[in-house]
Amino acid sequence: MTLNLGVIGTGAIGRDHIRRCSTTLSGARVAAVSDIDPVQARAAIAPFESEALLFETGEALIASPSVDAVLVTSWGPTHAAFVHAAIAAGKPVFCEKPLATTAADCLSIVKAEAATGKRLVQVGFMRPYDSGYRALRQVLRDNTLGTVLMIHAAHRNPTVGANYTTDMAITDTLIHELDVLRWLIEDDYVSAQVIFPRRSRHARADLRDPQIVLLETAKGIRIDVEIFVNCRYGYDIQCEIVGEEGIARLPEPSAVTLRHQARLGTPILTDWKDRFIAAYDVELQDFIDGVRDGALKGPSAWDGYAAAVAADACVLAQRTGAVEPIVLDRAAAGV
Repeated sequence: MTLNLGVIGTGAIGRDHIRRCSTTLSGARVAAVSDIDPVQARAAIAPFESEALLFETGEALIASPSVDAVLVTSWGPTHAAFVHAAIAAGKPVFCEKPLATTAADCLSIVKAEAATGKRLVQVGFMRPYDSGYRALRQVLRDNTLGTVLMIHAAHRNPTVGANYTTDMAITDTLIHELDVLRWLIEDDYVSAQVIFPRRSRHARADLRDPQIVLLETAKGIRIDVEIFVNCRYGYDIQCEIVGEEGIARLPEPSAVTLRHQARLGTPILTDWKDRFIAAYDVELQDFIDGVRDGALKGPSAWDGYAAAVAADACVLAQRTGAVEPIVLDRAAAGV
């Protein structure tokens, strides 16, 4: 059976998922689209000679019997309402990050899903589907390093747009590390602190860049993550795990080593979409397969909530300079 997908939001990531479902993945087709700009929605499906239905609203798309499962790729503040509507309709929903823009809204989604008695939500955190991170996690599961003590990580972008703010370094950038590091070590965060080193001259006057986030987990693992969004030289993701018996590092993306003009080197990616394009493919195929099998396995609503709570603490720590607690409300969620 071919799964009929409805896509809400046809911006950059929505268009890319429509392309992915139409040309790369198997077992599903784009049966419906919706966007606040209907011209943009039509343009998103036009290259694929699609017969997808066009809906004026996301709610109408979700309610349609022509849609089996929903992809939410709209503007972040709209996510919570669309995810709630999908849950109420009993339809599996894949929601790009953030699951919601507040931890309270994320928690309400966790509770609404739990009330149905079945798993319906998958959050669009793609890094757990990256082959390098998966290899790193296997090293930990094999206990090759012994007890994990520390993690050193970095998230660097060559530059960012004029609308990028200091707190977006947490909510838009670090959010990926907050999810994937928790997944790697299977541990929850208990505190966060943010330190601002000397400001880069390439950063706008109103943007504090770089910054370092210090996290502590329930097991006592110490994590430092450098966020540097004006590094100039490329898009660079680093992760080093220090254990009692050794150290493991995230593999570099595959690249050809060149000996040319008296130099030896490898190119560095500059676009995040290129760095994780394969992970996006695997992630969405896993959602499709999970819906068809009746067993979603990807990042859950709880994972989305946990990332939101940690992000809120980090944003607060940016402003206070203090060590801020990170507390998950397991009782309210029934977890």
